[in-house]
Parts: sequence; C-alpha cells; structure tokens
Amino acid sequence: MVLKSSSTIHLLFVFIFACSSKILGASINGGESTVKQENPVKRSDFPSGFLFGAATSAYQVEGAYLEDGKSLSNWDVFCHSKGCGENGENGDVADNHYYMFMNDIEMMHSLGLEAYRFSISWSRILPRGRFGEVNPLGIMFYNRIIDNLVLKGIEPFVTIHHEDFPQELEEKYGSWLDPQMQDDFVHFADTCFKSFGDRVKYWITINEPNLVTEMGYERGVYPPNHCSQPFDFVVQPKQGGLIGLAANCFMYEPLTDSDSDHKAAERALIFNIGWSLDPPIYGDYPQEMRDYHGSDLPRFSPEEKDLMKNSIDFIGINHYSAVYAKDCTNSSCSETANRAIKGFVDITGERDGVLIGEPTSMPIFFVVPRGLEEIVNYIKDRYNNRPMFITENGYSSPKVQDVEVEEIVNDVKRIEFHQTYLASLAKAMRNGADVRGYFVWSLMDNYEWALGYKVRFGLHYVDRKTFDRIPKLSARWYQDFLKNNSQAQADLLGITTPKLVHKQAYLYDV
Repeated sequence: MVLKSSSTIHLLFVFIFACSSKILGASINGGESTVKQENPVKRSDFPSGFLFGAATSAYQVEGAYLEDGKSLSNWDVFCHSKGCGENGENGDVADNHYYMFMNDIEMMHSLGLEAYRFSISWSRILPRGRFGEVNPLGIMFYNRIIDNLVLKGIEPFVTIHHEDFPQELEEKYGSWLDPQMQDDFVHFADTCFKSFGDRVKYWITINEPNLVTEMGYERGVYPPNHCSQPFDFVVQPKQGGLIGLAANCFMYEPLTDSDSDHKAAERALIFNIGWSLDPPIYGDYPQEMRDYHGSDLPRFSPEEKDLMKNSIDFIGINHYSAVYAKDCTNSSCSETANRAIKGFVDITGERDGVLIGEPTSMPIFFVVPRGLEEIVNYIKDRYNNRPMFITENGYSSPKVQDVEVEEIVNDVKRIEFHQTYLASLAKAMRNGADVRGYFVWSLMDNYEWALGYKVRFGLHYVDRKTFDRIPKLSARWYQDFLKNNSQAQADLLGITTPKLVHKQAYLYDV
C-alpha cells in the first residue's frame, strides 16, 4: 500500500471535521401479524454483482474490552466515567462477538449475505497507537474473521475507523483536535492494509465524520465530550482494493414552499454532505460554505487540493431518514439551530401538525422511503454519479415499556421498512444511479452508542443474559429476499414463541 498524507491541520479537518408472537400493537405494527405489499421489490430487481449485506461496528458488538492485549478505547473510558444508555450500560461485553464470531459468520451464511461490513478496533490492533507495537492477537482475531468470511463466500467490507480509538491518543495530545492524530490514523490504516489487504477489497476510511464531529466536538454527547457554543486522506492500494468514505446522509426537504426554505434545504445538504464529500472529491470545501464562513474556513494549498482531489473511489451513504428544513436567516429559530456551522437551518420532522413519516425510537428518524431515492439522486448529480454503496439503512421500533421478546422478533414494521426503501433505491438505479451495494443496519441488536441496548436495529435479537442470537421475522424475510424466493413476496406468518425461533436460528425456512 502507498499512503498519501499531509502534515497540516487542514487535511486533518478533512479527515474528521470537514469530511466531517404478539405484534407491538396497532400503533406500531398496524395491528397486523403478516407482511403484505403489492408488487414487492425482489432481488432480481437489482443487477448481478450488486452486494447485499448487513453491518456492525467493533465497539457495538465485540466486547472483550481489555482482553488479548487490547487497550482502553475512548468509548470504554467515556462510558465508564459518564455512563451510557440506561442504567450506565456500556460496551464492555456488548454482543460478545469476540468469542462468538464463528457462530455469527454461520448466521450470516445461513442468511445468504453476500457481504459483511464491520470495523476494526483501533485499540485492539494498536493498543498505544504509533507509540507502541502491533498487537499480534488483534491481527489474528481479524484474520480469522476475514478468512472465514471468504471461506463462506461473504465479501469483507471493512471500516478502518468507526468511532473508537485508543484512549492514550486522547490523553497524549487531544486526539482529533491535534494534527498528530493524522499520523496515527495513517499508521493505523497502513497496518490494516498490510495485514488484511490481500483479502479485503472494499475499505471505508472513516465512518460518518460529519456525525462524529457534531456529537463528539460540538454537542459533547459522544467522546471526547467537547462542547462548542451554544451547547457548552487518502489511500491508494497496490492490492486492487477500493477506498471510500461513509457519510451520515439525511435527506432535507423544505418545510414550506417558500424560496427561503427551499434554499435552506439545499444549504442543509451542502453543510451536512458537501462538507464531508467535496474535499476528497473536488479538493476543497463547497463554495456555499465559504460564502457563509469566509476566512474562518481553512484554506488549502494547491498541493493539498491536489492530494485530496479524487481521493476516494466510492461514496458510502448512511441513510436513515428525511426531515424538513427551515430557514433561519429570515425567521426566528432556536439558538441551537441558528448557527453558521449548520448553515443557519433548523430541522424538524413535523409540518402543520403532521409527521413527515412514521416515528421510530430515534427522535429524528422517520420512515420516509422516498428519502433514499432523493438522497441517491442528489449525490449522483453532485458527484457525477461516482459509485455509491448504501452502507447503512435500518429501522428501530418505537420504544415500548416492558416489551416481550415475542413482540420484538415479530418485527413486521422492519420488513416493511426495508421493502419500501429497497423499492425506492431500485427506482433511483433504474434512473441511472450507480449504486453497487446495500447493507442493513444491523446484523443484530447491539450497543447503540449513548442510547445503550434498548434501541434495536437488528435482524436478530440478542438475549442479554445468554447472548443467544434469535432471528426476527425480518431475518427470515431477508433470507428469502436474497434467494429471490416466492415466500419473500407472500405473507410472512408471525413467529409464535421465542423458543421456536431460537431452534430455527439456522433453519429459517419453516
């Protein structure tokens, strides 16, 4: 591998700141225990070679947080000191994937996954960053995952940095606030390429730099817990791989038909997506951002622009929802919305008392299937139809108190979500969008960052006491969809008991 790098803090900003049963009831599942859809989307609606998979990340599933040479990560320390989720939950054990990965790969194979997106724990590979040695047991762990995925015919799709890094880097120099972090990231990426690049052909450098920046350095609800007012690179492989960047991509629609709200929606897209993707594709920040930020926005030298330009092979799209955008330049907004860093735009999921789509357990995530087609078309047009992957798309059921396992596994709404979003994606592709894969978030219920374990996106339920993986109805649907079975298009009968589901962990065809 040959790794390009720059010694200036400007490129650092590109890396992180700039790149920056029963059914739940009529209110959730419509009172139905079966899935019905006219002219449902099918696997054959997508081209041969299109990758269908599922995704996870290291901190959210692995556990074993101090075993086999791994050091404390920023998330380990954050959750131990601040407490995350309900009752101070953390990722110390998570889904116990570190010890159950072989079982999980069998589960993926049974589903018929064509690809698996996962991340590599920085603190498991380089416990002290570039200040220490490579951990051979960490390399061995990921080699075993990759080798067994390849053996099962599942394409490894690897994220290098997905939120977690060695805590020592935070303590030594403040992690992403210091340009030294660039050197550490280069060293980590190079170690991954050299160790796994002979088998891994798809790489994502950083997951959601725009969201990491907002949550960790602006709002302070993720590590390193920095707050800003008012909240008090690029690689070129010799091994034939492709390298991309995954951005958090909401679709923004104007709150009203006014010209100002239409412009606000456009600004929201630019300040959220353009800030992340313009530098590694066009070599600079969007002009619209320079118009608002002026000299406060760093400027790149010609050499830096050349270094960044066309430095990613594909765009990863993490899409969960569409929201409305309201202009704050000519109307009053809350203090947290009326900020230059967000383009003076407020967002909401409600217009005239009507939600933009069905609610989920996430406050700003709504079920708006058209949003996926819209965001794909926007990115297609802005970036000249550069190859795209939907690297995350998923549904979390609205929170219900004292929910039973049988209710969780009969996830009819999750099936409907993926059916309608895939139909929206297929429409964009018929209109020329070069999309090459789709990853369900997530393979199984996991540690959902600061929200803990009660927010569930998984195709499989994870028993928090036994760590048994219990397939949900959506897992059975996805398996049938991938096989293009007629059963996937027929009504899916509800699962009646958790015990029956558990017995069917690798026998979905019932």
